Amino acid sequence: MANAIASRLGQVNATGDDRALFLKVFGGEVLSAFNRTSAFRQRHMVRVIASGKSAQFPVTGLITGGYHTPGTEITGQTVKANERIITIGDLLLASAFIANIDEAMNHYDVRGIYSDEIGDFLGRQYDQNVARTGILNARSAAIVDGLQGGSQLTDAAMATDGTKLWQAIFNSGVLLDQKDIPMADRSTFIRPVQYALVVQSEKPINRDINVNQDNGSIAMGNVNRINNIELVKTNNLVFSDDRTNQAVPVDQRGDFSTTQFLTQHRNAVGTVQLQDVTMESDYDIRRQGTLMLGKYLVGHGKLRPESGVEGRTAAPAA
Repeated sequence: MANAIASRLGQVNATGDDRALFLKVFGGEVLSAFNRTSAFRQRHMVRVIASGKSAQFPVTGLITGGYHTPGTEITGQTVKANERIITIGDLLLASAFIANIDEAMNHYDVRGIYSDEIGDFLGRQYDQNVARTGILNARSAAIVDGLQGGSQLTDAAMATDGTKLWQAIFNSGVLLDQKDIPMADRSTFIRPVQYALVVQSEKPINRDINVNQDNGSIAMGNVNRINNIELVKTNNLVFSDDRTNQAVPVDQRGDFSTTQFLTQHRNAVGTVQLQDVTMESDYDIRRQGTLMLGKYLVGHGKLRPESGVEGRTAAPAA
């Protein structure tokens, strides 16, 4: 009896490593889950470096001018500047090990589930670290003379009153206007419970206030923009006291337990990326199973305090 000709699903063009394509599928699933979970990644400054441990983000001040008197020499002026150095943090990873015997006896595929979980974890951690950095940025003083520091709006009613919350988000845009922050690329990050309060307040979708009826509806349960600021619903806006949280990088620790929303321009926070989300999958013959792993290597830092506004119910603990 002749042997069966096996079609190895993991091979490229039926040749080579019989697991090559499996790795790519796993990688795509992790990256897809990461992008699905992350709300901050596309809404702040990201710089990719090929090597090294840090990157410089220059911050320039304002240039003034005046009327020219005929015959007067034009000599220019001193433009104040500063810089932010953002350093790569520790390697963050998530992994899962699947034993051959468990996979053989299981009645459903777990690899897809595990890859989703790995991507979700990496996306959540990425977002939460950017969120912490953004809130701390909004609490910071100016880093260039002539510019302003971050802003805070405090009202205990924000936690339960949708109208007060809507008004505070609207006013966060006014604060940015007063600091000449560009109108484009502004976002407000808000948790689902507070987002629901805003929708139910009906202020941002009131026909007398909202000219653009595509902005949102009670039926759809959404609000797209307030005062030309994109409203982003996310569970990744931290709501905890992380002053002593050993799982959080030291420079991102603080008390965020009273934060209700974060409004910021894209230039408020920066990320330096040495290694993007990378996936590895390897069969271990000694342990008779497969190790699946996802990881990235990045660092986050404050760039422009004047571009951030924190909405909170009370001042945080020192």
